[in-house]
This record gives sequence, C-alpha cells and structure tokens, in this order.
Amino acid sequence: MLQGSRALWKLVQTMFILLVLVTGVSAFTTPTVVHTGRVSESPITSEMHTVHGDNCRFRGREFKSELRLEGEPVVLKCPLVPHSDASSGSHSLLTWSRLDSSRLIPGDEPRMWVKGDTLWVLPAEQQDSGTYICTFRNASHCEQMSLELKVFKNTEASLLLVSYLQISALSATGLLVCPDLKEFIPSKADGNIQWYKGSIHLDKDNKKFLSAGDPTHLLISNTSMEDAGYYRCVLKFTYNGKEYNITRNIELRVKGTTMEPIPVIISPLETIPASLGSRLIVPCKVFLGTGTSSNTIVWWMANSTFISVAYPRGRVTEGLHHQYSENDENYVEVSLIFDPVTREDLNTDFKCVASNPRSSQSLHTTVKEVSSVFSWGIALAPLSLIILAVGAIWMRRRCKRKAGKTYGLTKLQTDNQDFPSSPNQIKEMK
Repeated sequence: MLQGSRALWKLVQTMFILLVLVTGVSAFTTPTVVHTGRVSESPITSEMHTVHGDNCRFRGREFKSELRLEGEPVVLKCPLVPHSDASSGSHSLLTWSRLDSSRLIPGDEPRMWVKGDTLWVLPAEQQDSGTYICTFRNASHCEQMSLELKVFKNTEASLLLVSYLQISALSATGLLVCPDLKEFIPSKADGNIQWYKGSIHLDKDNKKFLSAGDPTHLLISNTSMEDAGYYRCVLKFTYNGKEYNITRNIELRVKGTTMEPIPVIISPLETIPASLGSRLIVPCKVFLGTGTSSNTIVWWMANSTFISVAYPRGRVTEGLHHQYSENDENYVEVSLIFDPVTREDLNTDFKCVASNPRSSQSLHTTVKEVSSVFSWGIALAPLSLIILAVGAIWMRRRCKRKAGKTYGLTKLQTDNQDFPSSPNQIKEMK
C-alpha cells in the first residue's frame, strides 16, 4: 500500500507539472482573429493554392472591381495586409505588379507609387485598366491576391458603369453615402465634399437635403419618387500643390413602403468577449420577416457617433450591407470590424441601429477583455478529470493485484504448516 501511495503521489505531481507548462505557454499565445456570432460569408474567396516559382499562396480575386474616372486619383488597397503590419512595415514586404507584366510597380512610372498597403495612381488613365497583383510577405508566409481596375472616360455614357446603387424608402428619411473616400480624407471633419443631383448643386441650407454631421453622408427629408435619380459627390483633393476632383456617382432608387416589416435585431450579445490586440468581427444580424422585401438600413454607432467619424483612421470600420435568406426568412447583416481591439474599445458604447419607414430599433453592446489563460483552464479541466480517473482505476487494479498475492501467500503458508495430531501433543504445545 505504501508503494501504491507513492505511485499515486508521483502521478499527481506529473499532472500538476503538465498543467503548469501548458498554462504558461498559453499566457504567451494570443488569438489573431475573434469572430462572434454568425459571420457573413467573406467577400474574399477562400480558394487557396500555391503559385509555382514564387512559393506564394494565391487567395483569389477581390470581390469588388475598382471603377474609376480618367484624370482622377485612384487608390488600390491590398486586402491581405493586417492593420499592425501596415503600420510597422519593418517586418513585412508588400509588392505590386500587373498580371500582364513581370515588372514590379511603380518602376519608372511617376504617376504610380506605393504608400503603406496601398498603390496610388495619380492621375489615372484608361491604359491603367487591368488586373493588379499585390504580394504580401513576412517572416512566416507569402500570399497573393488580385484586384481589378477599370478606368473610364469622364462622360455621360460612363455614368451607368461607375454608379453605386443606393435605395431609400418612400416618405422616409433617406440616406446617401459618398463611398470609398477613406484614403483621401485623413479626418472626416476636414472633408470638402459637394453634392449634386444631375448638374444642380445641393446647397447645405436646403431644407430637403440635410447634413448628417459627416460630410460623406447626406440626408433626404421625406423622400418622394421625384428624389430618385443620379447624384454626384465631389471631393476636392490637393497633391503637390495641384487640385484634383474625386467623383463618386450614386443611383438612388425610391421604393414604396407596403408590407414593410418591423426589423428585429437578434445579435450581437450585450457583451462581446475579445482579446486586446486581436482582430474582432461583430455582426449585427437583423430579422426582416418572411416572404417580403425590405428597405431596412443598418448601421453602427460608437458613443452616439457614426463609426467613420469616431474612427477616421479606419481602425474600426463597418462591413458591407449583406442581405440574405435562410429557410424563407429574410435577414440583413452589417459587421463591425476591429483591426485590432484596443483598451479604448472597452470603455466605448457601441450601438447597432436598424431603421425603415415603419420602425427603428437599436441594440447596445460592449467589448469585454478575456484572458487566454482562463480559456486554457476551462479547456484543460476535462483533461485533468480524465487523468485522475485513469489514475484511480490504475491504483485500484494495482491494489487488487497486491491483495490477491497476499491471500495466495497466506494460504500457501497455512497449507504447509504441521499441526499436532493428538491431545497430548496439544497440551505440550500449550
């Protein structure tokens, strides 16, 4: 029994050392991406294969083509570069090339240059149209992805090709957004954007068209069918003393409000667990009913401020407006993307808002820091129980074997002992 106790004590010591080692390793392990709730299908294809000769993995083509006007600045952003690597640059290498050429960009082309994780073309020409490859390398891996650029002449005929479709509900407050200006406006408060409907300039003092606090947003009061049509937002951008126009064309469609459902926000949770320094995606999922179309718009706010205004540098952004169906039920989803999570986010009130002409709903959520060691402890608890159970079974069997051996030895000694055969002998023995 003494030997069994010593064996059990050695087993407990070994298990304790194992737990300490694993827990210590986990303290230095930080997850790189944290997804909460249901995440929309990524717009970037998941197909990956190796490009022969360069030992790089090709991750497919960016889902959205860049459609731009001739004579204006163009910025192509490589979707492979994490936020942290884009800011440091010392531990990674990003290169650009065209699909029809093996030469690296910019080369000798003065209109092109690389800035961080972006390729700048200023001004763009029609001959710049084509497929561009961005290659991201660091100490551990190499990946490639392609982006499509199409440059059109600045004519009325190109209007249909370069317009962004946006939808507003009849008799509601409409919202127009001037898209894809992040690289040209360091601070949204400094953006000088002019709005036009056709060739008519929309004055900010106009009671029909209202400022939303963010110059990239324009509100339309009591939207009517006459408000449908083509709009332009024009940003004045200066580079090396020369001024350029950056134009975004928007096609606004106005839809009726019949059978408009009441939006129901079903996610996110009130508290979102995250690790500081990780990339976090928080989807806002809204239920829109069954069998009906909806004009519901969804957006995020941080401390009652638009995300683009609260985070002008783009560390926290909104994902695409994704509308889909599951089992004949309609949903719309817009994700809030942290790249990365910082301590500032732990004290911020984030709110998802879903609105249509019939109703407006909102849901507040907060980001809470989680400990990776705690997660490892939860994961290792079942393993500890299994080890203890196996140890107990092993000790029980060992004790049974020892008890059996002791019984056999006692019986053997008893069988071989000589007992007195007569009463006289018994008395003498006494």
